[in-house]
Amino acid sequence: MAIGPVSTFAQLYILELHGSVLDIGLASTLFAAASIPAAIFWGFVTDRIHTRKALVVWSYILIAGILFSFVFVRTVYGIIVVYSAFSFLSAAYATPLNLLIMETQPKASWASAFARFSMISSVGVTVGLLLSVGWVDFLPLSLLVIALGALSLVSAGLSVQMIKEPVTVFERSMIVMVSQSFYQFILALPMLFLKIPTLIDFRRVFRSVKFGLTREPALIYLSIGAFYFASGLFNTSLVPSLSAARVSNSEVFSVLVVGMIVQVFAFNYIGKRIRVTGIRRTAVQGLVLRAFSYAGFGIAVLYLEGLPYLGAALFFYPLGAGLAYAYYYAASNVMVFNTLGRTNQGSSLGVYSAVVGQATMVGSFISGLLSFYVGYYATYIAAALWLGLAASLTSAIGEQVESSQ
Repeated sequence: MAIGPVSTFAQLYILELHGSVLDIGLASTLFAAASIPAAIFWGFVTDRIHTRKALVVWSYILIAGILFSFVFVRTVYGIIVVYSAFSFLSAAYATPLNLLIMETQPKASWASAFARFSMISSVGVTVGLLLSVGWVDFLPLSLLVIALGALSLVSAGLSVQMIKEPVTVFERSMIVMVSQSFYQFILALPMLFLKIPTLIDFRRVFRSVKFGLTREPALIYLSIGAFYFASGLFNTSLVPSLSAARVSNSEVFSVLVVGMIVQVFAFNYIGKRIRVTGIRRTAVQGLVLRAFSYAGFGIAVLYLEGLPYLGAALFFYPLGAGLAYAYYYAASNVMVFNTLGRTNQGSSLGVYSAVVGQATMVGSFISGLLSFYVGYYATYIAAALWLGLAASLTSAIGEQVESSQ
């Protein structure tokens, strides 16, 4: 509930302080840039400090402090700095929480425990967005972070009371050994650095694209890179385009709420669909559906504003960020897991994480420039075309990804 609305809040607050989509592009770029060293730093901290409870409690307390600090910032660049700090700190709790589930639950219960964890997290984000819808209708946007910071302190207090330190602790690499923990971790934080990748690691992965038998990891990572680049393009410009079309702050949060609700339901049944349709086909369907959604936004932003544009957003956003996102995200993570193999897991995941972080960062940066100097329609159409490229790459992946380790 505390962290779900923060990105939307930061973007709306930048606009309220008379910033532009260029400033939001910079904020999103630095947010993505900060997440890369954050994933590395907090991962290694978790490896060396085995007190899971302390890490979780202090991460919630520090996040609360960052959220409260927004109240005292009255400049666009100040918001960007605080938002980047939030990005760095919000990566702190993902690893210890995932390890805690495995360390405190019987192995036979891991799948159901991670499913509950995912559902609770999703419901929390949705409720946080709903809280924001009501808040901005009656209270200043700038004070929303007080409620969010208080919720983070509640999380810290509950963690003190309810979390028990495990008797046995696992290394972080254990996350990669269990499919459910891997999927949940990547959903919460789409970067996992078991080791920092080198140039040799990148060459090993991507030069295999020339060879039919071993090219699947390269094609998957290229597809994922195109997906995250397109997502950076779209997500950076969504809130400012809604605001520019005279959609109110509460209506902006409402669009995100509807998208999140659809996403929660989609993730609940996507496993059955993957088993029936297949991993690769599900991924392609998700990419095509998301491209259709982005293209729809590109057309709508040219001709609509106010309530008609809000109506278009309420149709296309749940389709792309809810249904299509669940299709591709679930299927692509299965493909990544299935191609890790028994060797070079750390370097392969390092390459994957670097691709995700850099693609998001570059997409966010270009989004601000393209929307400011050309128009939102160009950004959305470009994002749709990149998803088309991702679908083409995914279609070329062999059948090996359909089988698990």
